[in-house]
Order: sequence, then C-alpha cells, then structure tokens
Amino acid sequence: MLRAVAPIRLLGMIESLPDSEAVLAQFNRLIQELLRGSLNRNTFRPWEIDLLLDIESCDLKPGTKRETLRRYQKAVQRHMEKGARLPLRLSEYLDSSKARKPDASALHSAS
Repeated sequence: MLRAVAPIRLLGMIESLPDSEAVLAQFNRLIQELLRGSLNRNTFRPWEIDLLLDIESCDLKPGTKRETLRRYQKAVQRHMEKGARLPLRLSEYLDSSKARKPDASALHSAS
C-alpha cells in the first residue's frame, strides 16, 4: 500500500516546485529593488525571504555592495539557465567565488 502512495506524493512535490522562469523574473525584480534601495512591497515568497536574510547576513561593505549584487545576479541567471529551480544564496555565490580565486599570499610566495 505504501508503494502506491509514495509516487503520488513525490509527483505532487515536483508539481509544487515553482516555475524557474517565473522565479528568475521575481529574483531579478528583488535584486533591482535592492539596488534601488527600496523594497516597495510587503508580500514575499518564502525563498525571497530566505535570500533577503542571507544577503543581510553576508554583511556586504557599502562600497562594494552594488557591484557584488550585480555579479551575484548574473551568476544566478547562469545558475537558473542550467536548470536550477531556485536561486543560489549570496553566501553560496561568495563561497564559490573565494574558492575560484587564487590565494594572494600563495601568489606572492611563489614569486
């Protein structure tokens, strides 16, 4: 009996995942609002709240915040084009960026 029910539940979970194109459009709107410095709405999707809390916890420096958010937006667009259903978090993006950059101290010691 359990075998007959499980696929239906899984199918329902898959159907409830948001459409990636709609999510990307909503993500772009959210980032534009952040870049403008004003969120002019009071209703957010759960994944938007998660992203906003994550962005806040990253404690970006004021001088680099705009450029970091723009680069993050482009990375999320690439991420979503590859088939992701939800945007990656800013903290994940920053961690992967740090991993790709060579360590400056290693460059100086190699010279």
